[in-house]
Amino acid sequence: MFAVLTIVGKELSGNVDLAGVPTAVTLSAAAISAFVWGVLWDKTGRRNGLSLGLLLGVIGLSLSLVAVISRSFILLLIGLIGVGFARSAVQLGRFIASEVNPPSRRGRAISYVVLGGTVGAVGGPLLVSPSSNWALSLGLPENGGPFVVAIILLFVALLIAQYGLRPEPMLLSQQIDAEYPDKNIKHDTARNIPKILRQPAVIVAMSAMILAQVVMTLLMGISALYMKDLNHTLSDIAVMLSAHTLGMFAFSVISGRLADSWGRTQVIVTGTLILVLASILAPISSQVASIAFALFLVGLGWNFCFVGGSALLADQLSYLERARTQGFNDLLISLSSAFASLGSGVVYARTGYGTLSLLAGVISLLPLGATIWWTINQRRPGVAAAQ
Repeated sequence: MFAVLTIVGKELSGNVDLAGVPTAVTLSAAAISAFVWGVLWDKTGRRNGLSLGLLLGVIGLSLSLVAVISRSFILLLIGLIGVGFARSAVQLGRFIASEVNPPSRRGRAISYVVLGGTVGAVGGPLLVSPSSNWALSLGLPENGGPFVVAIILLFVALLIAQYGLRPEPMLLSQQIDAEYPDKNIKHDTARNIPKILRQPAVIVAMSAMILAQVVMTLLMGISALYMKDLNHTLSDIAVMLSAHTLGMFAFSVISGRLADSWGRTQVIVTGTLILVLASILAPISSQVASIAFALFLVGLGWNFCFVGGSALLADQLSYLERARTQGFNDLLISLSSAFASLGSGVVYARTGYGTLSLLAGVISLLPLGATIWWTINQRRPGVAAAQ
């Protein structure tokens, strides 16, 4: 559906300037709802909470399909709010996987969920053409096809979540916390978010995920335009995009296993160094292979920071604190991604791709600095250590 969203936005609005509005509405709804889910899931449980998110997605997609058929731009935007709510709920699913596993397997559990994104990233765009042809054969608008398929797939996901997530993950999480107690975490009372955010390990985990997302958004969002300005073909740009996607998802199992066996912080540090290297390599050569390799490294560095950071954050929270804290974390990720997307165009237009890459490299060093700061704090008497 996202593959045709800008096209649908232009067609329904009749204004090319509004083509990006549907995507912006979806991402904004995802950002806001991430924190909403975090608060709500503690009351509804994980199964009902995730199912509700998917149900809103089905409803939102259905409204969007009606909008495409009736050519209503406003109805499309209303429907996409529900899609944004579903998107954030699905992204929080990686934390459901982490909390039903003991600490020694959380990294791998998260990595399997991230790895599943490969199927969607690759398979989703491949369904655009056949679904569009199918829609035409049924007398529907061509761009309605992806929405029909998306409704079906999201409804299947809803059934899987509602009937497959048993027993309730929150209960399993409580049992695992009791079986693997952490003396630094109180399991009978929930800390408020400001207090949690003062924990050094939480700062490291969240900064790794948020800043890696910023770096990826800065470089990924502009690299296609940069290559176009260099007179590369669409095929060349597709090679770059494929390499980036491969880096983001294909090595998730490796990063997850390393997070469990090697350590969360070691994986985060490795991810930040990969991002620094990618930022150095990106502007060096205008050759397709060079740019594609740099963007592959951007995806790989993001993956290491994302998996390692997610696992580290889950380690620092009791079952009473996880949903709302992780929801707040994803809210910050979405907002930072939106600001980075807006800022990347400004930086590129005024200073060029080299400066943008330099900025990405500097930002990549911040999680590394946070990790070093945490390591120093761990060595001080009275400072809680966390793995």
